[in-house]
Amino acid sequence: TCQKPLHALAQPLCYPTGVLWLGKSDDPRAKTTLETLERLGIRHEWLTQGQIRQRWPQIQLEPREEAIFEPASGGLAARRAVQAVVAEYERRGGEFRQESAAAPAETGGWLDEITLGSGALVSAEQYVFACGPWLGKLFPQAVGARIVSTRQEVFFFGVPAGDRRFTTPLLPIGYRLSDEFYGFPDLDGRGVKSASDRRGAPQDPDTAERVPSAEALGDARAALGRVLPDLAHAPLVEARVCQYENTANGEFLIDRHPELKNVWLVGGGSGHGFKHGPALGRYVTRLVLENAEPDARFSLASKDPGAPRSIR
Repeated sequence: TCQKPLHALAQPLCYPTGVLWLGKSDDPRAKTTLETLERLGIRHEWLTQGQIRQRWPQIQLEPREEAIFEPASGGLAARRAVQAVVAEYERRGGEFRQESAAAPAETGGWLDEITLGSGALVSAEQYVFACGPWLGKLFPQAVGARIVSTRQEVFFFGVPAGDRRFTTPLLPIGYRLSDEFYGFPDLDGRGVKSASDRRGAPQDPDTAERVPSAEALGDARAALGRVLPDLAHAPLVEARVCQYENTANGEFLIDRHPELKNVWLVGGGSGHGFKHGPALGRYVTRLVLENAEPDARFSLASKDPGAPRSIR
């Protein structure tokens, strides 16, 4: 849910658009989502086709399709949010450096120091490595292929001038369970976003070309047209090639390094790591400070190829 930011900013960190999950009542993912929302006490409602059409007549529905609506949820401005956290951290006396780090030796039982790309040395009692898709490259023995970076393409389509039907508050964020595409309304004038949540092809985060493909563009445009038919032929105004970092069982990786006892490995965020960031930060902080044991589903052992997958 959207909360008040740490301090006043010229632009918001969170857009309270509401989130609409489109699906059929017998879809097991819809059932699991409802159970989770009810268990956590998150405000929501189940909407029939008639109720959806009444609220958002611009949305086209599939046969028997209904929806879960979370009115207090919304979208996060990831780049601005990270910048705000860094600024607040520095305001409180912390030091932020943006540098590369050399891969440490994965033997010896203890990590004394790490070497930065500048040649500087950093020494600490405990280390937390949260390196996204690069975690397996930094620790090839402990992590390696347990985290796979996949190509995820996102597209933004222009809306007719002056047409408010495709911006907030007249259109929520949406996710269609049948094809696993999601979309954002026009925020900050960037256009309506359309992207697939299905895992793309593996890619190297260092060498992959970030040029969108014609195939992915066609899929995103078709998915957008199925939900918002008035935008079926909308012009493309922006595109990006991003990446997920996936684990074998779909869960986060949060565990000690098997050889280096003062090193914690944190990753496997997939497309969800950022929005879970505050909770993950508190959780990892407690593990490190209290020398506690992480949940077994987050362990390195559970990320071996062939490990059972879980629903995210």
